[in-house]
Amino acid sequence: MQHSTQNFLFSGFALLLGAAVGSFLNVCIYRWPVDLSINRPRRSFCPQCKQPIPWHQNLPLISWLALGGRCANCGAKISFRYFVVELVTALFFLAIWQRFPWQMAIAYWIFISFLIVGTFIDFEHFIIPDRVTIGGTIAGVACSVVVPALMQTDSRVAAGVRAALAAALGYVILWIVLEAGKIAFGRKRIEFDVPTPFTWTKRDDDDAHFVVGTEESLWSEYFAREKDHLLLQCDEVRIDDREYGGVTLSFRYDRVNAEGHVLMLDDITHISGVTRKLVIPREAMGRGDLKFLAAIGAFLGWRAVLFSLFAGSLVGSIIGLVTLVAGKPVWSAKLPFGPYLAFGAVTWMFFGEVLLHWYGTLLGP
Repeated sequence: MQHSTQNFLFSGFALLLGAAVGSFLNVCIYRWPVDLSINRPRRSFCPQCKQPIPWHQNLPLISWLALGGRCANCGAKISFRYFVVELVTALFFLAIWQRFPWQMAIAYWIFISFLIVGTFIDFEHFIIPDRVTIGGTIAGVACSVVVPALMQTDSRVAAGVRAALAAALGYVILWIVLEAGKIAFGRKRIEFDVPTPFTWTKRDDDDAHFVVGTEESLWSEYFAREKDHLLLQCDEVRIDDREYGGVTLSFRYDRVNAEGHVLMLDDITHISGVTRKLVIPREAMGRGDLKFLAAIGAFLGWRAVLFSLFAGSLVGSIIGLVTLVAGKPVWSAKLPFGPYLAFGAVTWMFFGEVLLHWYGTLLGP
């Protein structure tokens, strides 16, 4: 009876703690991608009216439901993501507590927090900040030293070495995939059925809006490497006060070559014209994914690295195909890979040994 009561109390504590941590993770998810400090301002604020939210209107899960998902001050809609993050974190904290010894559970609480932040930021912004990836890798190695059972050993030194090697494996294996993908699929050619208008318009933040037909993107999204270049085959084009006809524009991130004339994009405010063909540079994945898999390896070990890569690629491919079939194909569409790596990591964390046993039975006589 006493054991049941203790288990109920600790489980309730894990659930409440997870909801509270989820509230903090929401702060990280909102602020980190836009370079806002998580300490200043200390109190949460409405994204619309910027008014601080009092504590009684910032209770995890409860406040969002009580306020109907709206700011009490201005009535602006508060994203459902805030409620989802708090709920998911609470449920994961509870599941981890019930599944693992308490030392491992605390380490996995830290791990799942990094995964949740990285997943939701990647879904929304297509990036995974270094605070998540590098910070997660450092935290993983540190947790493995403190809790060697994470690396299936009793030695702290061995656990630290294994975690560091697994992190290195995660980074290197995806780096190889990234470089091979760049060689094989590093350029994409788009030919338009009819002459299509395009514009390039400079922004105030050293970036530019690039619009071709109905598709709009940021200029920086096409240039992951210094050697990347973009080609536009144009019927006509206007670069500020210069006009060209029947020219192919060759762009680097900071300059454009038009009929042998190299113009620096810093000196240009607007480019417009009509194009028939576009060749864009592309990457197999973002470099944040490399460091994200390294963090997974630091917490879960080398087997989790391989499984997360396999499972993430499989699930991502299936979802990508379903999206392609169900929706209108868009040449500039991007799919985040981090959430699928996170899916593989969570699957391994809870069911890794079961899956290994099942796979062993398939290979057995």
